[in-house]
Amino acid sequence: MHTNVREYINLCRVKRGNITEAELARRTGQTPQNMNNKYKRNTFKISELEKVAEALEADLKISFIDKESGQPII
Repeated sequence: MHTNVREYINLCRVKRGNITEAELARRTGQTPQNMNNKYKRNTFKISELEKVAEALEADLKISFIDKESGQPII
């Protein structure tokens, strides 16, 4: 499944009770405009994704997947 960061965060927001983008921005200490700009440019730092995960009461897991086997490298 290939999804960009915005689509993935939006799916998570819906699963967590339809949290609005503005509410998620507030929970992560950003303005809605700043959050929207990051969505548009797809420029989230890992530290910002960690804040998004925290705001969604989730853990952030990032992994590299071997293209041939489909398994995590580590």
